[in-house]
Amino acid sequence: MTPRESAVVRAPLVTILARPTFIAPAHLPVAWVGESTDGERLAEFAGRLCYMSQRNPAQRTTHEYLDNIKKQGHGSVFEHASYSLLLEGVSRSLTHELVRHRAGFAYSQVSQRYVDESAACFVMPPAVIGDAALEATWCAQMDVALDSYVTLIDALMSRYGWVNDTVHRRKMAREAARGVLPNSTETKIVITGNARAWRTLLELRTSEGAELEFRRAAIAMLRALRSETPAFFSDFDIYDAADRWPAARVLYHKV
Repeated sequence: MTPRESAVVRAPLVTILARPTFIAPAHLPVAWVGESTDGERLAEFAGRLCYMSQRNPAQRTTHEYLDNIKKQGHGSVFEHASYSLLLEGVSRSLTHELVRHRAGFAYSQVSQRYVDESAACFVMPPAVIGDAALEATWCAQMDVALDSYVTLIDALMSRYGWVNDTVHRRKMAREAARGVLPNSTETKIVITGNARAWRTLLELRTSEGAELEFRRAAIAMLRALRSETPAFFSDFDIYDAADRWPAARVLYHKV
């Protein structure tokens, strides 16, 4: 038995939700050079404030200024610029690892206790994709798990029929039944992090040693953030690793 194709997720989806807005103070004007985003200008302004170098005597572009910051390892000014991402099409196994990155991050994730998972989607592990036999075995396991969840929900709703509050009764049923759902169950999560924290996470999770699903998602987040704010992530190089999946290396470590 194979689950409906629409229930099988084969790649993550990353959406930029929020970015910084920089309001330049009129009494401390910076001699900006080149094009840049608000987040990048915020970081440059913060860095220049430390030395009161708003006149930009070296006539560096914002990108050149921030490249020098990365080279010097003075990444604390990157902490002023925060970006929020919506990450979909990832497994709860991945988010269990993701939320271990605490410093500089905030998370909000779909609750299995409150949200009905009767029509849940499941994230196929990258290592399984492309092998028909492995895909069939995995899909069969997802079907069993989902059938067990739906059966438990129905039974628990009947068992707690004496609970008059329907919303509370559903919560009681779902919080008990969710235990049979696998780590491959798809989830959605909002992540907000400052640019320095994002750099640390992406350096660790885009490397060849990272768990493969997480690495795939981290590459997708890196592409989104690099497109959104190139100066913060220009030193990341994406390449095809020996395992035939994309990975990334970074020039300036632990900025």
